[in-house]
Amino acid sequence: MSDRLAVLPQYIMPKRALTTLAGKFASAHLGSLTTAVIRRFVARYDVNMAEAANPDVASYASFNDFFTRSLKPGVRPLASADLICPVDGTISQFGSIDKDQVFQAKGHRYSTTALIGGDALLAARFDHGHFATLYLSPRDYHRIHMPCAGQLTRMVHVPGDLFSVNPTTARGVPGLFARNERVVCVFESAHGPFVLVLVGATIVGSMATVWHGQVNPPRTGQLRQWGYTPGQVALRQGEEMGRFLLGSTVVMLFPKGPLQFNAHWAAARPIQLGESMAQRQ
Repeated sequence: MSDRLAVLPQYIMPKRALTTLAGKFASAHLGSLTTAVIRRFVARYDVNMAEAANPDVASYASFNDFFTRSLKPGVRPLASADLICPVDGTISQFGSIDKDQVFQAKGHRYSTTALIGGDALLAARFDHGHFATLYLSPRDYHRIHMPCAGQLTRMVHVPGDLFSVNPTTARGVPGLFARNERVVCVFESAHGPFVLVLVGATIVGSMATVWHGQVNPPRTGQLRQWGYTPGQVALRQGEEMGRFLLGSTVVMLFPKGPLQFNAHWAAARPIQLGESMAQRQ
């Protein structure tokens, strides 16, 4: 079956209703039922609870508490690199931006302007720059950390669809990451601006940042944005910046300039928070 045929049911399924329902269940405190669901999830996806700061599945009051669990100190050491990997997951794609076009999968590209919510002036700062798209599967640790030190200047919640973001859907849905609901975080760093985009998906109940808390819901259907003064939100490399309440994808944009990605990186390769992502040359 072709990827386009495989994703066809997603066009007609009630994705928003399913996501709302899943979000309500994930946040509910249901006692033994919650524990049973978590145990089943751990077994189904082979979740490594030995790395969790709290490995006792029975102690989590809600599925969201389990899903956004913290890690034990020291299990993700930070590499000595200009840019470190901000998540546990799998590499979807990475490389150079072709003028303003980001490679999604064979036969599919999308514009940086569309990704960040329509701001062409901001998008132009990344013309001929670099990108990395990282997929977080259900078994992964779902907090997002800073690839380098940065100061937040803007956050934008862009309404959109809620397609799945798994590899099959990335190959089958044109412009997937620029059409799904997303939270765009714009930073300034010692090497210039960078953008970190949290992309929503089917069943992703919400996304949150450490400075704002839960960004969605609400889902107003309107683009919402917040501005930040210099120094108001300053985060160190490796510091937590946000989390998914049920997993998804992170897309990063970096400006034009000499940047060498990790020589071991390749599409579909598993990655871990803290490993070297790229060096400035």
